[in-house]
Amino acid sequence: MCSILSVLAFTIAGAESAEPIEGLCLTGSGFWKDTDHTHFAVLGRCSDAYESGNYKLALEEWLTLAEQGNAPAQFNVGQMYRRGQGVPQSNATAIEWWKLSANQGNSHAQNNLGSMYQYGRGVPRNYEAAVKWYMLASEQGNASAQVKLGLMYANGRGVAQDNDSALMWWYISAHLDNKYGRELRDTFILRMGDAQSQKVRSLAVACVEKNYKGC
Repeated sequence: MCSILSVLAFTIAGAESAEPIEGLCLTGSGFWKDTDHTHFAVLGRCSDAYESGNYKLALEEWLTLAEQGNAPAQFNVGQMYRRGQGVPQSNATAIEWWKLSANQGNSHAQNNLGSMYQYGRGVPRNYEAAVKWYMLASEQGNASAQVKLGLMYANGRGVAQDNDSALMWWYISAHLDNKYGRELRDTFILRMGDAQSQKVRSLAVACVEKNYKGC
């Protein structure tokens, strides 16, 4: 089981979601044409400059809005620093922008911060901080964060080890059509047995009914 979780965790850490995500643009001028998420739509518009690789112009488009407190623009500026697009690559600067966005409730920024703290990128590794950000994103229905939060519970990192909580979050992410959530859910169900997995499924249903809060 541990080796399975390790392989899946490595895969999840570097993967882009294959499903459209509300507010996120994909390659192809903002249409859902493939699986490469690029940036958040800002003021309802995807950036032609970013899509064409003109990162300097894209940064100019977003930076003023980001400095004025626009959360999607802050997320995008953070992405550019994380990837080194039009700016020197800097995990620390990416984190600064993502924190501004995350503190306004942007679940994708919260999810990214969780990963940065989990793997010690731009900050000292801190599993408790990772769980905090994953939880905030999970409570907003971010399926990617729910998968990662489940892994934290399964491995006892930043929280007490708890297979039931791990499976519950994977049930929920699978309900939101996340393929990694489905894989982890199905793997754990085989190990846990029908009776216990059905009990956990009931917890997941109750969590969804509570809009992911207080689960």
